[in-house]
Amino acid sequence: MAQADKKLKSFGFFGNKYEEAAELLEKAANNYKLGKAWKPAAEAYRQLAAVHVKTDSKHDAASSYVEGAKALMKVAPAEAVVLLQQAVEVYTDMGRLNMAARQLKEIAEAQEKQGLKDEAVTFYSQAADLFATENSSSEANKCRLKVAEFSAELDK
Repeated sequence: MAQADKKLKSFGFFGNKYEEAAELLEKAANNYKLGKAWKPAAEAYRQLAAVHVKTDSKHDAASSYVEGAKALMKVAPAEAVVLLQQAVEVYTDMGRLNMAARQLKEIAEAQEKQGLKDEAVTFYSQAADLFATENSSSEANKCRLKVAEFSAELDK
């Protein structure tokens, strides 16, 4: 990863240099994952996402955020939520509302596992709205059921 960082800092704004940096960061992330070094893997994916943002490759940026979040879910779920929220922003900007909704649902599930039901309600509700907007009634209803269940448990 240090090699990728050096290349990234020395490249300036020339296209191929970012592609090389992205390739090195992706290799670093994969190697960290193989070694089960989840936090460094997530950091490499976060840096990879930043490279993709600079090259205006939004889909790749969002995918990198999601991959980083998957790694962090194993050791630091609260930190993973931050990366998933970044992916939601990118997907929303791209008009990929179904993908954004899936990530919101993932955040809600992470909050639920941590026992943070108030937060889970918020994210399930947001996911339900986006799923409904995209005519994914079944997914929207699943999220609404979770909202109702947790709201009842929380006496809301």
